[in-house]
Amino acid sequence: MAYYRCQPEAFSAAYLHNLRGAIQSCRYFATNNLNRDFVATKGFSVVFTGAGRAEVDRQFPYFKPYLDRALLPDCNAFYLNPLLLKQGSRVDPHIDRSLRSYCKTIDPPDQVSVLYVQVPADLASGELVLQRGRRQVAQIQPQPGLLLHFQGDLTHSINAMASAGSRLSLVCEQYALDGAALEDIPEFLIESRALAKPLPGRIAAAKTRS
Repeated sequence: MAYYRCQPEAFSAAYLHNLRGAIQSCRYFATNNLNRDFVATKGFSVVFTGAGRAEVDRQFPYFKPYLDRALLPDCNAFYLNPLLLKQGSRVDPHIDRSLRSYCKTIDPPDQVSVLYVQVPADLASGELVLQRGRRQVAQIQPQPGLLLHFQGDLTHSINAMASAGSRLSLVCEQYALDGAALEDIPEFLIESRALAKPLPGRIAAAKTRS
């Protein structure tokens, strides 16, 4: 694909409303477990492979319509995270490699897919900036219901929000891994600062990456 593509109004207002409520009431939703690039943000993360997709649907049924539409058939490992920014929050420039916690040699994802769930009506700043090296290739203005896909090897950042209100998105890094790398990825795992100990079954304790 090109650097990015957008699908405006990809989901109904009713789905966005229900998704927002489910994310913000989820017991895993807390100060972000992501690294220092994510300044004053909230969320949690779900790591899964193709084999673990059914468990994601079972535990997070409200993610299913998004995943059904966003996931690439050729990808087999995923890093999914709701991301909430408020006034003063920002995300500094970075290239996604969130599965590096499990496979040190991993390449960037094939694609990153972002659904904008909630955006303040009077949003000031808070744009997503995409770069190829030092060259800016896009600046995306969030809109509720917009589904964005961009190349996973692009540097990207979110400008600090200057307005009040919440900017909530649902982000999925999508990887196409070979067999050896895929073996290192948990079939299903939740990362959250709200977790103090391992959960039963295939869910492991929260991990904090730096």
